Amino acid sequence: MQTIQIDIPLPDTQAYQEASIKMMNLAKIPHSLGKLEPLALQIAGMKATATPLLKNKAVVLFAGDHHITKHGLSATGPEVTYIQTKNFAQGGGTINAFSRNAGARFRVVDAGVDYDFAENDGVDDRKIMRGAHDFSQGAAMTREQAIASLQLGIDIAREEYEKGLDIIAAGEMGIGNTTPSSAIVAVMTQTPVEVVTGRGSGVQNSVVDAKIRLIKQGIELNQPNKDDAIDVLSKIGGLEIGAMAGLMLGAASLRVPIVIDGFIAGAAAAIAQGINPNVAHYFIGSHNSAEPGHQIIMKHIGVETYMDWGLCLGEGTGAALFFPILDAATRILSEMNTLADLCINRND
Repeated sequence: MQTIQIDIPLPDTQAYQEASIKMMNLAKIPHSLGKLEPLALQIAGMKATATPLLKNKAVVLFAGDHHITKHGLSATGPEVTYIQTKNFAQGGGTINAFSRNAGARFRVVDAGVDYDFAENDGVDDRKIMRGAHDFSQGAAMTREQAIASLQLGIDIAREEYEKGLDIIAAGEMGIGNTTPSSAIVAVMTQTPVEVVTGRGSGVQNSVVDAKIRLIKQGIELNQPNKDDAIDVLSKIGGLEIGAMAGLMLGAASLRVPIVIDGFIAGAAAAIAQGINPNVAHYFIGSHNSAEPGHQIIMKHIGVETYMDWGLCLGEGTGAALFFPILDAATRILSEMNTLADLCINRND
């Protein structure tokens, strides 16, 4: 059976301990920076240095279509996937604004859009197939195609690392992709479909009901094995979701922290964790999505969220918003003076 083999190191305990000692001896009241302090220590362990810096930030957005949208499960038609993907590549989306605000480079990758972009559109063409099949009628893709989507993400992580990379987030664009994400979360967490399925792009109750019915139909038909994350991805997932999961695996193998965005990123993270549990040591949560399944999947992967602004846009927007906070957290360790630097004895 084909699978993905990738080595992911555990966080460095010595760097974590050194950073902890330094944190306790900084010229401030102990624990006075609240949750920023454990975040900084967590990143120190990930990056194997007591003084981590997050100079090189990146957001990679993967795009892919979903033919289950033919059932009218989204507020817009599937053509919006290519319209918005082109818009992102040309710098005009929310994620572009937020990435610029964070000082993060931004990249758009076509993993499976049902449209051919022109060379000057600015989209990195890595198309595996023209959209995931309608999983209510059969498997979303073959196992080989699912593995190809994962390998795409791993390859992109390695390419970004060669440019200099300290922290990364995976974004997505794919009309209808809350439907496979809901299916993935239901299967991986063994939670009823009704509990994890929300309004996605803002659809009415009748559409949500149809969405739940089709997800249940797809799960019953395809019988995805929750203990085989690649099987889940291939049967009820999506190409951009697989590429996001691969990016997470690739980044973790290089000791690069991964900021998890919202619901769809959480589903991708669950796939990545199912392939190699060590990847979760490199996850950092950002915001709590308004999608009902988001808290469930974040609990499943063991990741805390820090912001709750009612966001449900996707694209990587919540992760990009959180980049500056993480930057500030690591500067505690890399830029602050210790009491020894100031010749102060805390016991005096």
